[in-house]
Amino acid sequence: MGLRPDVLIGRSTPTTAALKQETATIPIIFVNVTEPVEQGFVQGLARPGGNITGFTNFEASIGGKWLQLLKEVDPRIARVAVIYNPQTAPFAGLFLRSVESAAPTFAVEAVAMPIQSDADIETALAMFATQPSSGLIAIPDSFTGQHRDRIIALAARYRLPALYAIPSATPSGGLMAYAVDTRDTMHRAAGYVDRILKGAKPADLPVQQVARFQLSINLKTAKAIGLDVAPNLAARADEVIE
Repeated sequence: MGLRPDVLIGRSTPTTAALKQETATIPIIFVNVTEPVEQGFVQGLARPGGNITGFTNFEASIGGKWLQLLKEVDPRIARVAVIYNPQTAPFAGLFLRSVESAAPTFAVEAVAMPIQSDADIETALAMFATQPSSGLIAIPDSFTGQHRDRIIALAARYRLPALYAIPSATPSGGLMAYAVDTRDTMHRAAGYVDRILKGAKPADLPVQQVARFQLSINLKTAKAIGLDVAPNLAARADEVIE
């Protein structure tokens, strides 16, 4: 903090936690954080109360949307693993509960898949793929983002229909992504930076909920694992990779 910036931006839960440890006075704006109150970043959503505010990446119905999309791309899916790292995603329970509560509606069994290393990814996916009619969800977690390419490669190897909560997954070969529109969130965050530089206090700027999600589909990946994407699903996507 020797440069004494006017505002700091944290793009994940671990980053925001690290910034919070460094300063209690410099304004911090977070994006892509799931449980800011529970994690002690803010006192409340309407009135954060300290030097931190920002934008969440969770909507209560997100689990149902993820399952709906997986079932649309492959109606045979009956088991869906939710992959995350407990160390970098202490908020994973919120996403798990969202998926689990929606699972009966789609006749799907939701299976928690905690992982903590690169080796864990292959072991977990190899075992899960031995069961027929299986699918995968990678929640928004800095670990799953860092290991995105590894997860994508293994999902392809084991022919697992996978949905990712990071928009960069589909251009990298992932089947589908339904994720927070990061460009929209960063644009909104820039508005908060502007207000803070003009004298506003983070304590008085409410934490804002996610406003837009983005759906992208990789048709080449779908074909490679033996899936035909319905035209109406492709038509709803914000981005289709052929």
